[in-house]
Amino acid sequence: MRYTGPKVRLSRRAGVPLTRKAVRYFEERPYPPGEHGRKTNRRQTGDYGLRLMEKQKLRWYYDVSERQMRRYWDMALRSPGRSGAELVVLLESRLASLVLRAGFAPSIYAARQYVTHGHITVDGRKVDIPSYLVKPGQVIGVRERSRAMQPFVAAAEGTYADELTAPYLAVEHGDLRFTVVSRPAREQIAVPVDEQLVVEFYSR
Repeated sequence: MRYTGPKVRLSRRAGVPLTRKAVRYFEERPYPPGEHGRKTNRRQTGDYGLRLMEKQKLRWYYDVSERQMRRYWDMALRSPGRSGAELVVLLESRLASLVLRAGFAPSIYAARQYVTHGHITVDGRKVDIPSYLVKPGQVIGVRERSRAMQPFVAAAEGTYADELTAPYLAVEHGDLRFTVVSRPAREQIAVPVDEQLVVEFYSR
């Protein structure tokens, strides 16, 4: 199942801020949540615990369930190239992930909600499946009837955009539209995860 509780707690459990909002909270409380959080020493975690945490961090970063992660892992194994890198590329190619990366949403949770509520189109057609895998050449936009909503007005002004646009996207914030110009490469994806530990977790 997907986690639906306080998102900042996930960042504190992971040891890194997983969302923009979590950065400030994490700086104030850079230790795990709970009564004994201050006394927890992450460096004493065993090998299994480290691998498990990297897998969880990847899950939480992209807001996917364990069942979905297993499915992407199976797809990564069948693909040429390094399985860990391929797993991250698949997760990055999800529609919700790209809506976030293009600066159309403040968090992966908001991006997922925008997709499921039918505000997002792919090649002009509504797609309400966050896990939809977008291919190079496809154009993602916001439905005309949704553009006057406050979150998308903010997105059009670049409020949620990163300083640098992902090199595999051509984004037109004013038009609330972006094109996937190429398949993401692992080195182009800014994810605070060591995917080799995720590979070791699933390969054990």
